[in-house]
Amino acid sequence: MIHVLPLLIAAAFASLCASNLHAQTSLGTSVAVTDSSSAKGSAPAPSPTGATATAVAPGFVIGPDDVLSIVFWREKDLSADVVVRPDGRISLPLMNEVQAAGLTPEQLRQKLVELAGQYLEEPNATVVVKQINSRRVFITGNIAKQGPYNLLGATTVVQLISMAGGLLEYADKEHIVVVHAERRPDGQPWSDKVNYGEVLKRKNLRQNIELRPGDTVIVP
Repeated sequence: MIHVLPLLIAAAFASLCASNLHAQTSLGTSVAVTDSSSAKGSAPAPSPTGATATAVAPGFVIGPDDVLSIVFWREKDLSADVVVRPDGRISLPLMNEVQAAGLTPEQLRQKLVELAGQYLEEPNATVVVKQINSRRVFITGNIAKQGPYNLLGATTVVQLISMAGGLLEYADKEHIVVVHAERRPDGQPWSDKVNYGEVLKRKNLRQNIELRPGDTVIVP
């Protein structure tokens, strides 16, 4: 028995080490698979030029100051990141001046494929919207964060106020004014008044209007 006991202890120790090694191996494999799956699921898909695309609403129309990435498959000389100029055009190699404003990304893609067909056989183009600057609204006055904000979707006056950090302590929330970019027949801009207090109390909710590009919200 004196000689058997050390053998039993050694066998038990070896079994324990083997179990620990198996557990560590299994754990390491599990973590690697989880990290790989997480990375694939959470990372945004990059554009062909390596820049992350901006999500656009269905029917989005390109406008001045928008940043686009134009990529032609296997044609780096024709590919470029461009900013839509105030005249609505972009400049590309070979094709020179191309009208982009007023078109959806898909319409622009089709137009570029047609133009590139003069120089390439079966051109394959991609249009990626990298940054939307044409759909801006502005908020100023007694608000926490004054300045321009991009309209990435339908946005109301109350939502813009929330995006801008809320009203300051002494803001006149009953006499907020929305000055529209659209002009009246006499050339003056249209405007609406918004009683923020009433909206919060669910009164006259129609005054919580949806904003359009170029609108300015003034908080007195």
